[in-house]
Amino acid sequence: MKPAENLITPAGLSALKARYDHLLGTERPEIVAIVSWAAGNGDRSENGDYLYGRKRMREIDRELAHLARRMKAARVVDPAQAPDRARIWFGATITIADDDDNERTLTLVGDDEQDASSGKIGWSAPIARALRGSAVGDLRTVRLPAGEKEWEVLAIDYPEAN
Repeated sequence: MKPAENLITPAGLSALKARYDHLLGTERPEIVAIVSWAAGNGDRSENGDYLYGRKRMREIDRELAHLARRMKAARVVDPAQAPDRARIWFGATITIADDDDNERTLTLVGDDEQDASSGKIGWSAPIARALRGSAVGDLRTVRLPAGEKEWEVLAIDYPEAN
């Protein structure tokens, strides 16, 4: 099965690589050293350091495999190179308002970069899908678990090219 395309910003790819490098170069070797030391202490069935270390090593290996798959499927899209800056596409920072004039500022990023608490919304999130292609002044209805909500696009911004 071919992995789905994984849109990501240059900063997002750097963060994935940094996490991968940290796990592979720092955390995993530390755990391997603990497991080796614990294994030399005799009975492994009751050795907490050994059991925990093996469990943590499996978790690290799973995360490394996941990160490797995500990086392999990644397609870096630089928002500063957006061809149509008047519409909402990948990497846009937008300001939207609901019916009660509550404003929100969001940045549409790759799904691996999303962090709702800092306003970074994944590209495949319902609100991002609803807003794609819209321009300032457009009204878009977003289907959320709590029901439908209408948003008006107030501003669209992209980072400047270096």
